[in-house]
Amino acid sequence: MKKEDCFYLGKIAKKFSFKGEVLAYLDTDEPELYQNMESVFVELDNNLIPFFIEQCHLHKNDFLRIKFEDVDDEIGADELIGQSLYLPLKMLPKLTGNKFYFHEVIGFNIEDKRLGIVGRIESINDSAAQTLFEVLRGDTQILIPMIDQFLVEVDRKGKRIVMDLPEGLVEMYL
Repeated sequence: MKKEDCFYLGKIAKKFSFKGEVLAYLDTDEPELYQNMESVFVELDNNLIPFFIEQCHLHKNDFLRIKFEDVDDEIGADELIGQSLYLPLKMLPKLTGNKFYFHEVIGFNIEDKRLGIVGRIESINDSAAQTLFEVLRGDTQILIPMIDQFLVEVDRKGKRIVMDLPEGLVEMYL
């Protein structure tokens, strides 16, 4: 499985027991959706390796307590600490309305209610305090804050996101 065909699920945070169990922190608002997984891909040496799950359940709301097949002791669990977990994109629950996954809107147009088409979403920058759409208009990059109050509609069929942007935000880039 290639990494680009998967989504980041979380990271193995620490050991749980001497029997090889680990606690994984999941990067999701709904960790309960992942309690009944049969397998997961673990990133080891830049490769995604399938690991089959014997048992898995929520632990203190934020963590998933996992017992992998063939990981039966602390030494095996130690080797997995800090490793990233991935699942195939097809396993993502479908979102509707104005909720979206970052990867699904790459290539969508941003359309402002006042200005019309602003440009095409090239990527999403979530490394700063405020998540930003990185929009390309010709050769100009425009950074648009991803704020719920600005978002009017996610049009999946038309591949566009309609926004009501503050006056001057787009103009300062042009």
